[in-house]
Formats: sequence, structure tokens, C-alpha cells
Amino acid sequence: MSDIFDSVATWIDRFTRYSGRIVAWLTLAVMGFTCTVVVMRYYLQSGSIALQESVNYLHASVFMLAIAYTLQRGGHVRVDIFYRKLSRVGQAWIDTLGGLLFLLPLCVVMFWLNWDYVINSWTVKETSSESSGLAWVYLLKTLMLIMPVTLLLQGVAETIKNILIIVTDQAADNSSTDTQG
Repeated sequence: MSDIFDSVATWIDRFTRYSGRIVAWLTLAVMGFTCTVVVMRYYLQSGSIALQESVNYLHASVFMLAIAYTLQRGGHVRVDIFYRKLSRVGQAWIDTLGGLLFLLPLCVVMFWLNWDYVINSWTVKETSSESSGLAWVYLLKTLMLIMPVTLLLQGVAETIKNILIIVTDQAADNSSTDTQG
């Protein structure tokens, strides 16, 4: 049974790693667009609202789509005054409880609270309030649904991995106790 869970966690990890690497390339686009906006504004005395909005869209995309990748890499803020002193099993217990009690429910709540907001945006095909802005605000708002889904998936993978650590290490402790006794 643990092989099935391990396979699920591995598949989610691969998906997150692959999507995170793709999203990382968007940072180059953000940099390129930002440089273009600066050059156009200060050296060519012209501007483009659509280009400026593109920078905002890409910037938001990087943060919203890379959140699961950041979780996978352990990059989220953590208060680890006590955590780092714990054993591997102790850390796995803390991470499992945190995932089950906080992370996974938060992802479900975020998805649920944003659903109507995003659907309404899609219904009216919401566009920029600027006349020369981008016409795809509804696509940007869709990130508000994609982000909790990807974070939920990675949260499930992390929780599975931590439960497997707990079960495997406890089984190893029990078997070493049995052989010693």
C-alpha cells in the first residue's frame, strides 16, 4: 500500500518540479519586459500600458504558479527554533500535522472563496480598466484557482512523504527493538 502512496507523491513531485522549472523562465520575461518599459519610457519618451500590464501579469504568474515548487524545495518561511532540533520523525510529525490541519484546509478554502470571483470574471470576459490595456484580466484571475490546486497537490505529496517517514522509521525502530530483545 505504501508503494501506491509513494508513487502518487513521486508523480506530484515530478509535476511540481517540471512546472516550477517552466515558471522560473518567466522571470526572464519579466526582466526583459521591465527593461523594455524603462527604455521606452525614459529614452524613447513613449510607453505602453499593455506592456506594463504584461509585467504585472507575468510577475503575478511567477508567484502564484511557483508556490507549490517553493513548498517542495522547503523555501517557505518556517519558525524552526525547535523544529531543527527534532529528529527526522519529529519533523515529519510536525509537517504532517501542519499539512493536515493548516495547509490542505487553507487550499480548499482559498479555492472555494475565489471560485465565484473568477467565474464572474470569465462570464463577462473581464478586461483591463485601461483602454489600451490587456483584454485578459479573467486569465490573470484564474491563477487564483490554479494556485490553491497546485499547492494542495504538493501539500498532499509532502504529507504522504512525511507519513511514510513516520511509518518507515517507526517500523525500523520496532524491528531493531525486536531483534535486540
